[in-house]
Amino acid sequence: MVRNNHFTENRETLDKLFRSENKADGGIPLADTIDNMRFWARVENVLIVISDMAEGKSHIIAGGFARNLDIGEYQHENSIWESKILSLMSPEEQEEKYIAELRFFHFLRHLPKSKKRDYFLISKLRFRFADGNIHDVLHRMYYIYDENGEELRFAICIYGPLPFDFKGKCFAVNSLTGIKEELTASGNDSILSRRERQILAMIDTGMKSAEIAVQLNISIHTVSRHRQEIVGKLQVKNTHEACRLAKSIGLLE
Repeated sequence: MVRNNHFTENRETLDKLFRSENKADGGIPLADTIDNMRFWARVENVLIVISDMAEGKSHIIAGGFARNLDIGEYQHENSIWESKILSLMSPEEQEEKYIAELRFFHFLRHLPKSKKRDYFLISKLRFRFADGNIHDVLHRMYYIYDENGEELRFAICIYGPLPFDFKGKCFAVNSLTGIKEELTASGNDSILSRRERQILAMIDTGMKSAEIAVQLNISIHTVSRHRQEIVGKLQVKNTHEACRLAKSIGLLE
């Protein structure tokens, strides 16, 4: 159960994180990517969204699965978010999707550059179809990096039927070994360290930096550094927003 419905803020946070990973076009042609995804959509009958991180735009490729959804001739959007598709999910489902993607982003952040390409995200979502009923949908997401594995060039989201059920909500999957790791609150150390979560919890109670420094027996400069790290990692404007976001993704109770 999602305790706080802040998916709009989470989407803005992810937008900042994804776009900050891209400084240029990375030398990967968009046209080639679109052609490849059209072939993929035709083979698997899936709905594919290509989010261009350099341009901040999305390209929607409707395979046969799109006929289940009431999206019409939806082909482009001036955002990295496929809002017309996401609107078919409840706000709670949207919130959980963003939480999964935030955790996946930070999961990859701790991997060597050479390993990032080996992983993709799978999530089980629930959509309202054109028939008016709620159905399970399998969502897969792949990050396409530049040739050096440094800049995030495209995010590829693939929507299709759920061929079989599985326990859990979302997983990081190694495409070479098939080993999957569930992305739950237990993996939150990959987003904020234990000390950062401890300090954020104190901030949430209203404690000032000087009080936190005394309580933890550290310098006020160390507290300030942790505050800056927290704001930077969560890509928010201040610690108030950090507390709100951290609660919504389970970093704080």
